[in-house]
Amino acid sequence: MNDLKSKIEAAADAVRSICDRTPRVAVVTGTGLGGLAEAVNAEAVIPYAEIPHFPPPTAPSHRGRLLLGELNGASVAVLDGRFHSYEGYTLAECTFPIRVVRALGAETLVLTNAAGGLNPSFELADTMLIEDHIDFLSGNPLTGPNDDSLGPRFPDMYEPYDRGLMAIAREEASAGGMTLRDGVFVAVPGPNLETRAEYRMLRGFGADVVGMSTVPECIVAKHCGMKTLAFSVVTDLCDPERLEPVDIAKIIATAERGGAALSKLLQRVIPRL
Repeated sequence: MNDLKSKIEAAADAVRSICDRTPRVAVVTGTGLGGLAEAVNAEAVIPYAEIPHFPPPTAPSHRGRLLLGELNGASVAVLDGRFHSYEGYTLAECTFPIRVVRALGAETLVLTNAAGGLNPSFELADTMLIEDHIDFLSGNPLTGPNDDSLGPRFPDMYEPYDRGLMAIAREEASAGGMTLRDGVFVAVPGPNLETRAEYRMLRGFGADVVGMSTVPECIVAKHCGMKTLAFSVVTDLCDPERLEPVDIAKIIATAERGGAALSKLLQRVIPRL
């Protein structure tokens, strides 16, 4: 854990040497959802390769850069691209950027992802506010000795996604005339998509969408004292009775279409966080 703390400090110091802005809100963009970065008045754009201990992202459409600047008056850090366990990284490595933006001063974390729609009432490009999650990933980003200076040994997940922040998101969606779904996100390891039987099982467990990220970042944010708000964009429909072959290019295109609406919502929400 001392090694983890020294790595966090090294990464944060490297970022500060380029830009000394203190972000208050950090945002992680998922597959096809990097459009929000274009709305940021960026003071610095730092490739992940220039930040110590950041691994390179390999997932399609994840650009791999940290933006520091303002979004409608809010001081933000945008992690434009994330890491996944299916890329070969440990969950501690996947969530390392969350610890770095926390060290830079961020108090609130906004997570976005592209996900498969399990709820039969959802449609392509819908945005879902994540109210809760189910973790089917292998392992936990907090496994190992705990450094109490980073967070508690046993963080409470009673409220993984902040109810006050969710209320703000609902208010702004309503004011903007946007339909905002809500539900439960389930995280699976990937990288393959699920079978019909697995979709039935996940829906039976109470999940509304399925994806391969987000939960470890939420856990680490809770561990280090950040409030979290999270959204999924539905990029494919996972009805086991009408399942069709998946085209990844279409998934990314749908994510970009749904991401445009989510970006507009976040530009209204983030200044209130």
